[in-house]
Amino acid sequence: MMLKVEYRPMQAQDLDAVLALESKAFSHPWTAKLYADALTSYDCWMMYVDGQHVGHGVISQVLDEAHLLNIAVAVERQGQGLGLQLLEYLMECATARGCVECFLEVRASNRSAYRLYERFGFNEIGRRRDYYPTADGHEDALVMACTLFADERLQ
Repeated sequence: MMLKVEYRPMQAQDLDAVLALESKAFSHPWTAKLYADALTSYDCWMMYVDGQHVGHGVISQVLDEAHLLNIAVAVERQGQGLGLQLLEYLMECATARGCVECFLEVRASNRSAYRLYERFGFNEIGRRRDYYPTADGHEDALVMACTLFADERLQ
C-alpha cells in the first residue's frame, strides 16, 4: 500500500503537535520559544502521512549554504524510511533556494541519525566538543556536510 506523503510550511498553530512529537523523540527537545523564533527566521516544514503529522524539519540559509537545524520523525513511525524521505524533501527545498551545500550537527551517540545522513550523502567533517546537553553533562556533536546537486537529486 502506497503511503500518501504531504509536506507544508509549519505554522504557529502547529506548535503544540510539533512539541508533543519532539518530547517523545528527543531527550532535549526544542522549546516553544525556539520554534516560535524559527517560524519567523527559517524554513520550517511539516510532514504528513495519510493526513497524520509524522515529522517536521527546520533549515536555515545563509547565502548558498543551508544548515539543517532540526529534523524529527514520530517515534512510532521511525524505521519506515520516513526520515530519509523528509531529509530528501528538505534538501530539495534548500537546492531550489540556491543552496549548494548543507551542514548539520548530530549527537555523537545518535548512530541511527548518523547512518541516515551518511546514506543521503553527508560526510563527517568535524566535531564540536560538549555541544549537546545530556542528563549528566554534555556530549560532542559530529559536524557533517553534503554537497547538493540539483540535477542528480531531483530525478
